Amino acid sequence: MSMDQRDVATRLAYAVGETLEVESDGQRIPFGKLVNAGKRQLTKSDKEVVTLSALRALIVTTVFGSKGVHYSAANVHEGDLPPNTDADEVATVVVRLVSRLIGGHFPDFARRSAITAPAVMAGLGILLHRATPWCAPDDAVNYETVEHLLADVRWEREALYWDGVCATMGASGRLNFSGGVRDSAGRVAGALLDPAGDLGKKIRGVRR
Repeated sequence: MSMDQRDVATRLAYAVGETLEVESDGQRIPFGKLVNAGKRQLTKSDKEVVTLSALRALIVTTVFGSKGVHYSAANVHEGDLPPNTDADEVATVVVRLVSRLIGGHFPDFARRSAITAPAVMAGLGILLHRATPWCAPDDAVNYETVEHLLADVRWEREALYWDGVCATMGASGRLNFSGGVRDSAGRVAGALLDPAGDLGKKIRGVRR
């Protein structure tokens, strides 16, 4: 699905990759060069920092909020877009917001930290949705609030922060982030949105 150019979310993911420039190995390159379109999970030998399917998960939840989790496994057509919006408006806002988020946190992406996990990307999108002009007024925030909520999140791939949120500890002692977007995106979003909650404290390294 993440390869299907008829899908609105896939087209927006490619637009972010083409629009956003980041600094990698001392040179400015399109972020798209660091997005792997052929795999659902990266290996140590891959030069990319995130998969296209994870980037698409961030896109769909930015567009739809928590309802976007459904679209992680379904095509998005222009008729599916939020009421009182059009494709051009959605594209402009989403590419701007997602590019700002990734650009501002690119060092965390470059390290392939927890921020690149699909469920975390989807949770980030649920938060970012609140900065869109079509978000429900009672939930709407500005982008500065988004950044405030992300400021002290610990992105290291460590059980201390992410076990039980969107990762599990395997029998080998290795932390596994392979949990699905549908299973874990809501918990990630809840932790990001509620710093004082148990999960919010966990991902910020605050002792409970």
